[in-house]
Amino acid sequence: MTEPTAPITQDMLTIPRKLEPNLPNLVGMTRAQLRDVLIEAGTPEKQAKMRVGQIWSWIYNKGVYDFSQMTNLAKPFRAMLAERFRIALPDIVTKQVSTDGTRKYLLKIEGGHEVEAVYIPETDRGTLCISSQVGCTLTCSFCHTGTQKLVRNLTPAEIIGQVLLARDDLGEWEKGPDDPRLLSNIVLMGMGEPLYNFEAVRDAMKIAMDPEGVALSRRRITLSTSGVVPEIARTGEEIGCMLAISFHATTNDVRDKLVPINKRWNIDELLQACRDFPRLSNSERITFEYVMLKDVNDSDEDARRLVKLIEGIPAKINLIPFNPWPGSPYERSTKARIKAFGDIVNAAGYASPVRRPRGEDIMAACGQLKSATERARKSRAQIAAEAGL
Repeated sequence: MTEPTAPITQDMLTIPRKLEPNLPNLVGMTRAQLRDVLIEAGTPEKQAKMRVGQIWSWIYNKGVYDFSQMTNLAKPFRAMLAERFRIALPDIVTKQVSTDGTRKYLLKIEGGHEVEAVYIPETDRGTLCISSQVGCTLTCSFCHTGTQKLVRNLTPAEIIGQVLLARDDLGEWEKGPDDPRLLSNIVLMGMGEPLYNFEAVRDAMKIAMDPEGVALSRRRITLSTSGVVPEIARTGEEIGCMLAISFHATTNDVRDKLVPINKRWNIDELLQACRDFPRLSNSERITFEYVMLKDVNDSDEDARRLVKLIEGIPAKINLIPFNPWPGSPYERSTKARIKAFGDIVNAAGYASPVRRPRGEDIMAACGQLKSATERARKSRAQIAAEAGL
């Protein structure tokens, strides 16, 4: 099967910058961390809070990464910053633009590794899907990213850096919390399991929510987990964002094959963590993501089991038509089958929108995200065998 091609461009502003890699990177530091390193570099303690605010605004509100352009700082202070620190983002290797306007970025991070992020424009929002790890440990059998082994966790700088680069590409800076946005939402649904990199994800999202920087509401950030049960409560307590569960099956036997982490924390344990989620309410519902796989998890019986399982949890169910990828052992459920499944869920009182596939022509759709340069060369039979099918 030949993969479709799409225009590939490179933004000249993201050509790799020549920076001393051993200098501390100010991107990704919390306010407290930034204050500490400035004081250590000789900034008087009485001035440190003000300096933090100024640098923070330049990086996260104005998108300025050159100390010499931070004009409200004295020249000697700017010179000290340039000597002692750096402002470093991932580099855009390629940008692909889908026929539907979706943009997929292949990004190079320190060590030469590559990750991907996807921007999805819609009429009422613009969503950036970001990655939290290089590769993934979970090996979900329907997910293209799951065929790539975990290399390492991303740092806070590499996570928030994806947001900064997308804003660069969209020309969207100096926005307040209430200003209209091209990039209005973030979803942690890219490469990796975010709850296996909790602290870095938390710190990066705190930067994204800071009202004097990127200034996104916590309710416009959604973290999707395959079910790392011990970290779910921390997500509500320490990040405060919306929660999505990569669910996909209504029995442990099937979920064990689709989402192998289920063997460690099964459906009952996962749903109890959802019921205990600190921010759970009718206004802050949990989203259950359910990829529709032909003759695997899409029967009427599955739909009835699903609504019974989540009974009492304020929730909505996103039905996701499976996005085929080369070598996948699965097929997409038919439109009629998806509609019948959704009708049962709707009748039980749960919203069940069908997610429209986006960016399929550039392999940017849900479950497809994976760097082509590192794609494992596996046959359909190998992948099916690993999935236990």
